[in-house]
Amino acid sequence: MNEEREKGRPIAKDEALKENMSRIRHKLIVISGKGGVGKSTVAVNLAYDLSSRGYKVGLLDIDIHGPSIAKMLGIEGRKLLGSPMGGIDPIEVEGIEVVTMGVLIDNPDTPVIWRGPLKYNAIRQFLADINWGELDFLVIDSPPGTGDEPLTICQLIPEASGTIVVTTPQEVALLDSRKAVRFSQTLKVPVIGIIENMSGLTCPHCGKEINLFKTGGGEKAASELGIPFLGRIPIEPEVVEASDEGKPFLASKKKGKAAEKLREVVDNILKELKEEKG
Repeated sequence: MNEEREKGRPIAKDEALKENMSRIRHKLIVISGKGGVGKSTVAVNLAYDLSSRGYKVGLLDIDIHGPSIAKMLGIEGRKLLGSPMGGIDPIEVEGIEVVTMGVLIDNPDTPVIWRGPLKYNAIRQFLADINWGELDFLVIDSPPGTGDEPLTICQLIPEASGTIVVTTPQEVALLDSRKAVRFSQTLKVPVIGIIENMSGLTCPHCGKEINLFKTGGGEKAASELGIPFLGRIPIEPEVVEASDEGKPFLASKKKGKAAEKLREVVDNILKELKEEKG
């Protein structure tokens, strides 16, 4: 708890935000140019794998209108609680400190009908009022596109370690992922790299690989844009099943191609950040 809170004195929002963020070594913003690329699944498993390697990890879901992290981690129905020392404590699950709009909505079918200023204030509160504590990583799952939420988080955390762009291999997704890269560069936020998700499916009957959405597009885009390529993650039905059951895929399946490739992606992120641990 910071000194002002320990003395029972309120502190200004901007000061609280800066202090909170100063206690987190790496802030990773997971973004995508379009929806449906598996960005939240990647964010959840990235956070889980980092935690399993011994890092202290937080996961912040800033998708105001379509939060999915609560479902993916099985914390629907749980609530954020205030601390006696001030601020709000995150929900701990699978060794990860989690905050998502999904636990602030009583009925998951209720839409959040907010304009930009309300979303800005909510994200600012998530950063300033949550008792994140000392963390090695804060993984931030942002909604698709280059609108209010990703813009807000990049402006509120200008010292972020960088963005991680998730795409699928087909041309439509790659077109939008290039925009996500340019978005980060325009805001002067480093791009840690591109992940090509849903890259190939191994047929369960014959073992042959099927490229449902082509393959190699993410690596090509990374090469052309001059940024690191973090790896390809294939499609596996178990990834979907784990998310629906409220468990990180890597927590329920330790082996297999998708698990192996997910861990390779984390290895590459750590290399880009020059992290030796894990």
